[in-house]
Amino acid sequence: MRTDYHVHMAETGNLDVDYLRTYIAKAKEEGIEELGISEHAYFFEETRPILKNPWVENRRTLTFDIYQKLFDDAKQAGLPIKMGIEMDYMPGKEKEMEDFISARPFDYVIGSVHWIDEWGIDLAIYREEYEKRDLKDVYREYFDRVVTLGESGLFDFMGHIDVIKVFGYRPDDKEFLREQYERAAKALASTNTCIEISTAGLRKPVGEMYPDPELLRICKEAGVGIVLCSDAHKPEHIGYRYEDAVKLAKSAGYDQVHVFTNRQAETYPLT
Repeated sequence: MRTDYHVHMAETGNLDVDYLRTYIAKAKEEGIEELGISEHAYFFEETRPILKNPWVENRRTLTFDIYQKLFDDAKQAGLPIKMGIEMDYMPGKEKEMEDFISARPFDYVIGSVHWIDEWGIDLAIYREEYEKRDLKDVYREYFDRVVTLGESGLFDFMGHIDVIKVFGYRPDDKEFLREQYERAAKALASTNTCIEISTAGLRKPVGEMYPDPELLRICKEAGVGIVLCSDAHKPEHIGYRYEDAVKLAKSAGYDQVHVFTNRQAETYPLT
């Protein structure tokens, strides 16, 4: 089955059915059978107790009822769409995250790590921070958060599991990286939390997919399932280089993908 669950709308258009139709049309063109919208949770006023900083506050422009109306209107119009959310995982805010998630009828919830304290690790405005820090410390802190994200059991899958490489910064110590990958995979497997294979990294400075092939193989060996995603922020990104994602998945030994409805997972053959 061809899936794309990591799709955003709010940054490039209105959260309305007319704009949604452009996403659905592109998905159909790309042969995507399962499409989900998963807006960044920081856009919503209701997530202020979870994440608050100046960068986020400049983008917190919505209330959740506007988002809910998009899916209600889509259902009324007979449009096939899954309702997701991408939640910034913030250590120590598990209760607040659980309260937000459990009160809403999501089909799936993505957990992602974008912040190490006040540092937005994938934001271009903070790129120089990598030059100021020890990369082993950076990676250790990042994967500490991946581990507790996995152990929390709050999420259906993790977004761009190694987004920390987004600007091409990586420790040279391969054994150290393998240790980070292994503990991340173990934590995710412990709660049946999947990961996405995301082609978004191909559009970023690093120029490669998430996750790294070795990390993906380690996840497969640990029993971590997958979803295929584009992390689209505009319609033309949907299904972006999908065949490359399939190839990467198969190279690691995967032959199934996960799909979600009402936060219940099913597996389908990888095509």
